[in-house]
Amino acid sequence: MASQDFDVDSLAAYLHLTPQQVARMADRGKLPGRKVGGQWRFSEAEIHHWLEERIGLGDEEDLVQVETVLDRRHGRQLEVVSIAKMLPREAIAVPLQARTRGSVIGEMAQLAAQTGLLWDPDRMADAVRERESLHPTALDIGVALLHPRRPIPSILAEPFLALGRTYQGVPFGGERGALTDLFFLILATDDRSHLRILARLSRLLTDTTTIDGLRCCEDPASTLEWIAIREAELFGGL
Repeated sequence: MASQDFDVDSLAAYLHLTPQQVARMADRGKLPGRKVGGQWRFSEAEIHHWLEERIGLGDEEDLVQVETVLDRRHGRQLEVVSIAKMLPREAIAVPLQARTRGSVIGEMAQLAAQTGLLWDPDRMADAVRERESLHPTALDIGVALLHPRRPIPSILAEPFLALGRTYQGVPFGGERGALTDLFFLILATDDRSHLRILARLSRLLTDTTTIDGLRCCEDPASTLEWIAIREAELFGGL
């Protein structure tokens, strides 16, 4: 078995399911996999994309389950993701001046580059645009979770986040024509860290108080402080 592949048993351990459940889900087309010599094989990258879809569609219970799966990979507990700690103040723009979908992506990449942690903002912007062309990341709550289809570690010093808020809504592909005014750019160095960040950020944003407060913050400092407060209140501190 290739190092990037799971078999039924290893995927079951990864997802905290039984091998029988994994095989049944694969047989029913609910898991991305292929048969090799009559045995199921699952690409780690495809499983991560499947988990990303679950995060996008999940409620709080689903998101907690996904976080648990990702945090226990390789049998060890990882440090809890903190959105506030991953968000440099210089990577926050309030307001973000962009008024179109294309300019939002470009300005968010340039904003991230101001930290010195992103070395090629144009390449990142192109990768995000490509991801958006496949499926928009805008949610019906007025938030978009921008990211490339696959992490690009070669242009990043470390994983981090950028956040921009426009004072007017921008058409960004949201369902039912909803406008978007809050934009997070997820800059991860590998698939697993991307998913862990996405799951924690999604849990934070299921809370309407958090989103309402973000729309009231008037500068990067108050925005960062508000996120830290909500994380502590929702997740019991970090």
